[in-house]
Amino acid sequence: MKVIPVRRDVKINLDESRINNWHEAGEHVTHFFNALSVLFPAGERLFMDSVRAYKDQVTDPELKQAITAFIGQEALHSREHEEYNEMMDRSGVPALKLDKMLWKLLGGLQKGLGKKLSLAGTIALEHYTAIMADAVLKDPKVTGEKSDEGFKQMWQWHAYEETEHKAVAYDVWNTVVPDNVYNRFIRRFGMVLATVIFWPVIMYFHARLVFADPNTKGKHLQGYKAVAKMLLGKEGIFRNAMSDFFDYFRADFHPWDHDNSHFMKEIDVFVEKVNQAMRNPNPEVKKAVRARMSKAVTKAPVAA
Repeated sequence: MKVIPVRRDVKINLDESRINNWHEAGEHVTHFFNALSVLFPAGERLFMDSVRAYKDQVTDPELKQAITAFIGQEALHSREHEEYNEMMDRSGVPALKLDKMLWKLLGGLQKGLGKKLSLAGTIALEHYTAIMADAVLKDPKVTGEKSDEGFKQMWQWHAYEETEHKAVAYDVWNTVVPDNVYNRFIRRFGMVLATVIFWPVIMYFHARLVFADPNTKGKHLQGYKAVAKMLLGKEGIFRNAMSDFFDYFRADFHPWDHDNSHFMKEIDVFVEKVNQAMRNPNPEVKKAVRARMSKAVTKAPVAA
């Protein structure tokens, strides 16, 4: 099955005043999603770099087109999450400190792991995002039916496009990496490595955001129970996706074995709904993000 992603310049209308309490289940669940947002700028750069590193070895024109669209989608996701994270930081929680920490961590890992293991980690994390995206699109309770509309749209848009491009990095792997026992081990090891890094990082980021938010005081027991219910409860994201997760370790696994392509039929209507919201972003947020990104580019080492 082949799905060619489409680059869409979507701009989500986020209400900055709701940044730390936009989910109907309260601040702790809100901050779980917010912690995920902190992961995306650095994480998606890793994904883009890992796939881009092999682009010249791909000759299939459809896959090359898919790679270009994949990189374009991830770049636009990063742009929106940069503004999302800037809003968090302006509210007093340490989103940008955590973002900076993650850039250092992933930069060091990428350098130490090399091209193949970086791509293995990418396809593993893309499987994680595909699982979460499917849950967001399948069950309105994940983002909350009564949650703030703009933030719901943010995560729904991301989920649609993560679903649309969920096989691109994997197809690159299958194209450029010979299928043998050793490389199947490397692919599986990439998932183990991604898992032992992802969960401690997301739990730490979540705790830092929760305890920096004064509005969570006295709500921790109830709040963490709400997060656990969302992830591991009877209808929890990962409790219901355990078989999908472990399918990754099959020798013949492919992301589209979990066929949820019917969601692709909804994207155009969804994007039109978002566009009708007539986004009016806070110019101070955009200015702060541009200044920070410009500073990061200036500090980046110049290639020899």
